[in-house]
Amino acid sequence: MDAETLRAIQAPLKQHYRDNPAQALVPARAEALIDQEHLTCRLSGPRHEYSGLHPAAGGPAGQACSADMLLESLVACAGVTLAAVATSMGVVLRHGRVVADSSWDARGTLAIDRAVPIGLGPISLCFELDTDADAATLARLLKSTERYCVIFQTLAAAPTCTARAVKHPQ
Repeated sequence: MDAETLRAIQAPLKQHYRDNPAQALVPARAEALIDQEHLTCRLSGPRHEYSGLHPAAGGPAGQACSADMLLESLVACAGVTLAAVATSMGVVLRHGRVVADSSWDARGTLAIDRAVPIGLGPISLCFELDTDADAATLARLLKSTERYCVIFQTLAAAPTCTARAVKHPQ
């Protein structure tokens, strides 16, 4: 794809978002089923071979969005962590599901409005658990899951990120 083609694809989207700012808010969601026995999670939804530009930014439908992939990483890590913590605490899960929801505003990433933040907004993480554990035990389970989940902690206390470009050696 060349720059002219990309601009032609994105121009009507940009105008639409200028005219209808609320429609620029793009939901991002990921879900996983928790398998306590094997300390694993099975992500819901189709698996994608590679990511691409989201349709809200002019990309084709059917490719993974990097925002969704970030949330998939969170639900996978949080689900496995919860399963391990539950096992350690002696909490039996008959069924478990973890869902992460967020959104991002296409006006930011498309440079329509510099005041609009670029990136995901607040992330909501919900654990749906079928267990006999009481409320106090569930509260401890959740607190420990938050504490020991690598991706949760990475997002909660964002690390410094740097980027650089290097020329590939010929």
